Amino acid sequence: MQRRQRSSTTPLSGRRRGEGGTGRDCLPVRPGEIIPRSKAEIAAIQSARKRHAVRQAMRAPFFRGKLDHVALDRLDDPREWAKIPLLDKDMLRSMSDIEFYRDFCLPPAAGDQIAQYWRSGGTTGRPLFYPRSRIDIEIAMRGFARVYACAGGKPGQMVHCAFPLGIHPVGYMMARAAEAFGMGALMAGAGTTTPSTLQIELVDKLRPDVLVGMSSYALHLANLADQRKIDLAGGSVKLVICSAEPVSAAKREKIGRMWGAEVRDSFGMTEAGMMAAEDGAANGFRLWSDLFFVEAIDPKTGEPVADGEAGALVVTPLFTNNVTPFLRWSSGDIVTLRNDVPGDGPFSIFPVMHHAHRASEFIKIRGINIDHGEFEDFMFRMTAINDFKCEAVTVGALDQLRVSVEIRRGADAAAAVAEVEREIKRMFEISPQVMMLEVGTLAREFESSIKAPRIRDLRT
Repeated sequence: MQRRQRSSTTPLSGRRRGEGGTGRDCLPVRPGEIIPRSKAEIAAIQSARKRHAVRQAMRAPFFRGKLDHVALDRLDDPREWAKIPLLDKDMLRSMSDIEFYRDFCLPPAAGDQIAQYWRSGGTTGRPLFYPRSRIDIEIAMRGFARVYACAGGKPGQMVHCAFPLGIHPVGYMMARAAEAFGMGALMAGAGTTTPSTLQIELVDKLRPDVLVGMSSYALHLANLADQRKIDLAGGSVKLVICSAEPVSAAKREKIGRMWGAEVRDSFGMTEAGMMAAEDGAANGFRLWSDLFFVEAIDPKTGEPVADGEAGALVVTPLFTNNVTPFLRWSSGDIVTLRNDVPGDGPFSIFPVMHHAHRASEFIKIRGINIDHGEFEDFMFRMTAINDFKCEAVTVGALDQLRVSVEIRRGADAAAAVAEVEREIKRMFEISPQVMMLEVGTLAREFESSIKAPRIRDLRT
């Protein structure tokens, strides 16, 4: 097997390793020690591991005949790489469970074994359950641990983990990554594991430094604390790290204000792992380009878009492909990629990805498209609104936009409802039905949800 030059390190450990290394010799090292030192080193890692990723895929019956025309020795040529067909969730969902595990998944290598199953993300369609080997988990932990370092966490701090703890991996992986990074972790889970009222009490009593959880749940906890007249803004949490759902600018501002904390987002997917995090300086996520080869392509032509232009996100895991050989995975996200973004510290070596939206995240009412992120941003900018939900419903033969709101303590309720009606009509050119809810109604409704379903289409 051809060896890489001794001057290169792997992104997985402080040891020198060859191109084909599996990750089993990883050592528990500080994140600063596992970050590449130059763009040339990242390029070398990508070059070697892209070939490995294609070879892995060629072993799976699913890819039989689909990669024969691809030249393994020319994969650094974008035109050759583009010959690899895109893969998306509908292709996998069209397979039966037996076909998926038999034809797409690979048996673990000798000495490895299945360690976990990760549930596919999203809230629609048949979920898929991806096998993860011990090597996959060992490597994936590097990406999760980097989030804390990139976002501004420090060894010795205490993390309150309010991500759901279950078959979706983000909760327990973020909790374990906190420990791997040298932090303490309280694995509270979301409201289905530990009631939200108790979580607020734990934050008040144990005084953690960092809260990690979905942005909707961080906001839910903040609203609950406000109802109970608990001053989170004056409390111990000074860093909130989110993931698993988009964070609009207004939601970010509201969470930051109510928690009295900096808010950092992170980005990942179960098909790959934790891929990126905000560093608070660049406008977007610093992307772990040594662990994942990421493209932004024109969704119509398949051609790469220019640096900084919006395109469809395509991901090839470079290391977490020991059982599931994802290759040019089209996730449905729309992103921009910028390769040279100034910054300080070790993470400035990485490119920046800005997450625009998911292509399917809008509802259409009477010919008007309402983007989920835009509507959420719009609603949370109204200071009198504590929380809301928006539903597309059919009343008689007419489609209706129904918006239910909870009003902040001390605000003029009638004026707040009138403002919502007036501003939705002005911004979206549609007259909504606005309903006022008792404070705490949405908290109870969202309590059992992994992601708070604030915007839904209930039309049949």
